[in-house]
Amino acid sequence: MSHKYMPHSEKDINEMLEKIGVATIDELYSDVPAEVIFNRDYNLPECMSEEELRKHFQELGNKNQPLIVFGGHGAYDHYSPSVIPHLLSRSEFYTAYTPYQPEISQGTLQYIFEYQSMISELTGMEATNASMYDGATAAAEAMFMLVASSKKKNRVLVSTTIHNHVRKVVETYAKFHGVDISIIPEKEGVTDLESLYKELETGDVAGVLLPTPNKYGIIEDYTHVAEKVHAAKGYLAIYADPSTLSVLKTPAEWGADVACGDGQTLGMPLSFGGPYLGYISCSKSMLRKMPGRIVGATKDIDGKRGFVLTLQAREQHIRREKATSNICSNQSLMALYATIYLALMGEKGLKEVNILSCDGAHYLYNKLIASGKFHQVYDKPFLKEFVVRTDLDMKKVNDYLRQHGIMGGVVMEDGKVEFAVTERRTRKEIDKLVDLMLEA
Repeated sequence: MSHKYMPHSEKDINEMLEKIGVATIDELYSDVPAEVIFNRDYNLPECMSEEELRKHFQELGNKNQPLIVFGGHGAYDHYSPSVIPHLLSRSEFYTAYTPYQPEISQGTLQYIFEYQSMISELTGMEATNASMYDGATAAAEAMFMLVASSKKKNRVLVSTTIHNHVRKVVETYAKFHGVDISIIPEKEGVTDLESLYKELETGDVAGVLLPTPNKYGIIEDYTHVAEKVHAAKGYLAIYADPSTLSVLKTPAEWGADVACGDGQTLGMPLSFGGPYLGYISCSKSMLRKMPGRIVGATKDIDGKRGFVLTLQAREQHIRREKATSNICSNQSLMALYATIYLALMGEKGLKEVNILSCDGAHYLYNKLIASGKFHQVYDKPFLKEFVVRTDLDMKKVNDYLRQHGIMGGVVMEDGKVEFAVTERRTRKEIDKLVDLMLEA
């Protein structure tokens, strides 16, 4: 069993086999059934020169069909500044290892601290972590925080207006941790608050998870919700699109105890579904229930500013079965992406992104309604995403759009279609989308 690229010599291999009392490498796998062992040649092409290989990959790349994206539903085609991948590709950033040793990890610790500071400013919360994988898992971790903080309650209310994929992940996590999830129905495209308040009266609710904007793109009004939840001795978590928080009410302004969501909207390419970035922010009182990494600023022995991991007692490597989470890898490369994006865009840039997206979305909405082929579903405020109803066969329409380089709206139930418009979409592209749909 000889492999061309193994670093061990035949002598090395024989010495190791002799040490463990085995005659051959094949003998190591003697307990593996013969029928599952692969005994054929690998289906790999012949070796190529560098020039041939470059051409081969270019041919493969040409099979991709770049599309002008008008879909949303949790993943959005926002502008990605070209400088970010150049900075992100520096070799020192490509590690998933947790920066336990501050004396050699100051750069990593500093950017995590800066990321935490920026997300805290966006959400209005007192603390933010790092190392969350995506928005859906961040929501699940937030759900655990609500239960861990409530003492002897394990029921969490989740609005049906949260994105479906987020709700499903939360339900999956809850199932295997003994948490009872109750779904709050919607009414005219928003959370049915009367149903929510009625559930709170049972006295067994640990917390509530609500979205902003919701899965229909609607900006929900949560006035007095936090007061009602806290009066029932529960906690409130809000799943928020961070890019919208420069113009919308923050989770802190709604009175939330926890904010969570997906940072993909902070300039991260769609990339066939990832990698994305989950975030969690919380009030100071819930800080010790937060999973992931928390970096604090301090001073070294010489009085110089430095950074260090803090509150590590909550982590699974110390608390073990008492930990609220099992996050151990330092999944912060995309947190660095968000940090660079936010630093480049600044307050003015983030507001401009939302103004352009809002203008474009309302322009498309009005054109669709004026066409007579699309009809209003919800008379509610929206920012960059909305839902309309149509009798058109949207599967055929979207197939036709794809042939012309456009990804159309997300088809929902009951003839509803969801469209999203970001700052990348021009008026010319929007007009083309409408014309092609009516053509189809």
